[in-house]
Amino acid sequence: MVYKAEYIWVDGVRPTAGLRSKTRVLADGVEPPVWGFDGSSTAQAEGRSSDRVLRPVFTCPDPIRGGDAVLVLCEVENIDFTPHESNNRAEAREVAERFAEQEAWFGIEQEYTLFRDGRPLGFPEGGFPAPQGPYYCGAGAGVVFGREVVEKHLDYCLAAGLKISGINGEVMPGQWEFQVGPAGTLEVADHLWVARYLLLRTGEEFGVTVSFDAKPQRGDWNGAGAHTNFSTKAMREGYDPIITACEALGDGDKPAVHVRAYGAGIEDRLTGLHETAPWSEYSYGVSNRGSSVRIPWQVEVDKKGYIEDRRPNANIDPYVVTRLIVDTCCTALEKAGQV
Repeated sequence: MVYKAEYIWVDGVRPTAGLRSKTRVLADGVEPPVWGFDGSSTAQAEGRSSDRVLRPVFTCPDPIRGGDAVLVLCEVENIDFTPHESNNRAEAREVAERFAEQEAWFGIEQEYTLFRDGRPLGFPEGGFPAPQGPYYCGAGAGVVFGREVVEKHLDYCLAAGLKISGINGEVMPGQWEFQVGPAGTLEVADHLWVARYLLLRTGEEFGVTVSFDAKPQRGDWNGAGAHTNFSTKAMREGYDPIITACEALGDGDKPAVHVRAYGAGIEDRLTGLHETAPWSEYSYGVSNRGSSVRIPWQVEVDKKGYIEDRRPNANIDPYVVTRLIVDTCCTALEKAGQV
């Protein structure tokens, strides 16, 4: 007997990486082995030296094929088994291991927009829908577009065993969000990439495309983000470490370093309008969705919990974002003796 393994990896396209996959048929009882691919077709090699290596790092059931089929997320390596330059997971792994004792947790809110025929679902041909307002967490055929896609995607993620924790409609027609977490530094990113893959595959079934663009529709419409919630063990137990983390994210050149790595088109989204802070200014505040980093009101009441970095775009590489936040915040907490 045999089973199907769908190997999935992050390509080398810039400024925004995408997902690639291909199928391998394996004998029952055989774990998915290291495999290879043509990197010259994925912006990860030149034709004269095109072989690249796929190293499995996370496997889960394939809810689309069902049965014994699996999804196999891989890191990309060179043929000497060193991490390829596009492999951001390798660097995130090093940082996660270095600060493992701080027990970092993440929850990422992945926004996205569903398109058909070149326009967001709910946008009439040659015109615009009513202004945003009734669409966020809305109900009813006049304000909700694409729910059948969203529900099917949620079912797939649950069947795959991913740490998906919710869904909701967003502020623009055709715009939705799912949340992954709480989970560790690598785990949340692994699960988010696989959830994205399942969303793209779900879109195929319904004839819609999925956009992770930071500003999918010009005009007076919210952009699409990936708000990133973060805590360490110390933050979950006390308030002073929360303030230390917020201050660290705004220290020196950290705001510029983070923003540059928080997704393509960030200047179009972080304008200071539509529940964002300006991309060039750093701020934090309690219950303030117009700040760079929000401290939820309940966290201030409880004097413990987590923070929300509202700057990351929908098109982030989550390995990059989690690495930067852990490195910046955990270094500061370590220096402050708050671990």
